[in-house]
Amino acid sequence: MPLLQINAISTFLKSMSDQFDFDFSPIEENPLDDMASRFDRFHDNNPHVYKNLVNLARKFRERRPDAVVGIGMLYEVLRWNYYMTTESEEEYKLSNDFRAAYSRLIMRQEPDLEGIFKCKKSAYDETL
Repeated sequence: MPLLQINAISTFLKSMSDQFDFDFSPIEENPLDDMASRFDRFHDNNPHVYKNLVNLARKFRERRPDAVVGIGMLYEVLRWNYYMTTESEEEYKLSNDFRAAYSRLIMRQEPDLEGIFKCKKSAYDETL
């Protein structure tokens, strides 16, 4: 990869690091809890995840106003930025179990993002 491209990528990642907050609070896992209860605890303890997903979704909507996006893509952007911008001994935890809940919650609470996510049927359809 040419040095100019590497420098451009490095500069981009550095600028992105200021836009994300990655201090994840662990939650006590109880195997008897249902997924909705686990999500509620994680969401209450980590409001920055919602905020960062909303920011990413809005950036996508600005660039592609009529397109839909998968929540998985935004999740992976959060993971990428976390790995590239933090130095921590702690393991990064952003459970894929919560992707469906976040996509529905965002579309329900953010009127400008209604319909942005492509959603399959989920247990969260009944709980959120």
